[in-house]
Amino acid sequence: MRNALTEARRALDHGDVPIGAVAVLDGRILAAAHNTRELTGDPTAHAEILALRAAAVRTGAWRLEGVTLYSTVEPCPMCAGALVAARVKRLVYGAPDARCGAAWSIYNIPQDPRLFHRCEITAGVLEDQCAQLMQDFFAARRDIAGFL
Repeated sequence: MRNALTEARRALDHGDVPIGAVAVLDGRILAAAHNTRELTGDPTAHAEILALRAAAVRTGAWRLEGVTLYSTVEPCPMCAGALVAARVKRLVYGAPDARCGAAWSIYNIPQDPRLFHRCEITAGVLEDQCAQLMQDFFAARRDIAGFL
């Protein structure tokens, strides 16, 4: 999760929401990414999606069985669906997302028994650090907006 936090901080360099993700297989990092929606103009450029794409390239397979994905924030519905589609074994996330979290808070897509695959979920890893990064980012944006 510390590597995912490092990735999340990189998003700040280009004004993106500071979320980071790291894909790990057999104890080694396959891929690491951070949000780049603002940088690229791509609405799907979430950290989790980018990490899954890079992990698939690295392994040469779209099935990421055995992979653990670490994310600093609970994934949204798009990212949670991608975890299921990629057959990710386990999701580990830091801060919950009460507004659009899809791995427990609002939905639980990775463990929905109606779907063809389910992921193990571990929540709350380094939660305080992950949440603080998000809170600081949005507080700064509100401060800037107040001066416009």
